[in-house]
Amino acid sequence: MAKFIVQKSGPLMGEVEISGSKNAVLPIMAATLLCEEECNIMDVPKLRDVDVMNQILMRIGAKVTDELEQENKLTIATPEIAATEPPYGLVSKMRASFVIMGPLLARAGRARIPLPGGCAIGARPIDLHLKGFAALGAKIVEGSGFVEAQADKLHGTTVYLDFPSVGATENIMMAAVMAEGTTTIENAAEEPEIVDLANFINKMGGRIKGAGTDTIKIEGVEKLHGCTHHVIPDRIETGTFMLAAAITRGNVLVKNALPDHVKPVIAKLRECGVSVEDTLEGLRVDATKGKFTSTDIKTMPYPGFPTDMQSIFMAFLTTVEGKSTVIETVFENRFMHVSELARMGANITTNDRSATIIGGQKLTGAQVVATDLRAGAALVLAGLVAENFTEVDEVYHIERGYEHFVDKFSALGANIVKESPDTNNYNKYGKPDEK
Repeated sequence: MAKFIVQKSGPLMGEVEISGSKNAVLPIMAATLLCEEECNIMDVPKLRDVDVMNQILMRIGAKVTDELEQENKLTIATPEIAATEPPYGLVSKMRASFVIMGPLLARAGRARIPLPGGCAIGARPIDLHLKGFAALGAKIVEGSGFVEAQADKLHGTTVYLDFPSVGATENIMMAAVMAEGTTTIENAAEEPEIVDLANFINKMGGRIKGAGTDTIKIEGVEKLHGCTHHVIPDRIETGTFMLAAAITRGNVLVKNALPDHVKPVIAKLRECGVSVEDTLEGLRVDATKGKFTSTDIKTMPYPGFPTDMQSIFMAFLTTVEGKSTVIETVFENRFMHVSELARMGANITTNDRSATIIGGQKLTGAQVVATDLRAGAALVLAGLVAENFTEVDEVYHIERGYEHFVDKFSALGANIVKESPDTNNYNKYGKPDEK
């Protein structure tokens, strides 16, 4: 299995271009099922998850033209829905695949989906999705390992979400876009990815208002058409490179970043004493001067501090003097990275959903495991400042969410290489083989 070999690297310097958002593009790809015509999606990151979604869509009947290598572009058209039950082998690879249920229900009147897989960071139940479908008039059948929704015709209604779930908001929004009448989603998720999806559907002829607020109104239309859409930049990748500059005490210009999407990350970095400047070219993160202090973090639904940045920010907090507290409110199992950071010398204790970090400890390279996507990125960042070499195993998690991960970090001066089972360019210590 592939691994990353990371070595202490010194301050990262230079500039990095942020790719299109993984969490925005996946539901947008699913939404192409809502129409028969060709949709052009631009600024698509070349990722494992995008490839999995492409395969799922093709099994359903979509015709996909992949120009990711050359232009970061996908062209998707689904003249007919050939199947309403995607294969378990694909759906089990990522939880985001469940967002195809809403568009399938809207377009074909039926969807039978195996229970999804993905990162092991918590239960992430689908009950809110099903509650919304049922409110729209669908009959729900849950079996052993699958869930099915059927409806001859969906009807507009009001759906109140007990928790502002991003996936449920997206799925219900897509199911309602061709329902008869008006649908209102209350306590909806407000993430930028919701806004991007709504903008895409509106370009297709949909009528969605209020995306980005806690109340979204969808006026049903009879038919949608093709369009061209540019995906927003990835705010979690933005935050990752901001923290990479901070943890290595570097100076990095993060280009193509949208400051409004990472306000909590900017605020917390500034609390620690890191300089973050919004320039015409992007966000300039300068951690080359001063002594940095601890801070406390509590993850919340958007616009609060993002749960996806929790582990990455925690890696940085291990390197600053003082005591920090991190409280996780979104997922119940998102401290799996703590034991891995501890293997590197971090002083972190956990109590249920709270973690206490005693910063300023010397980190030492170790063999660690990327337990999930963002935890993997956190371990790489820790490896950049740890003595000796750090081996990060199961890096397929990281490659699910970061485009050109090694290349982008290497361009900033990071000592990081990917070691694959089929290549012998480097030995286990990350040094060139002498054979």
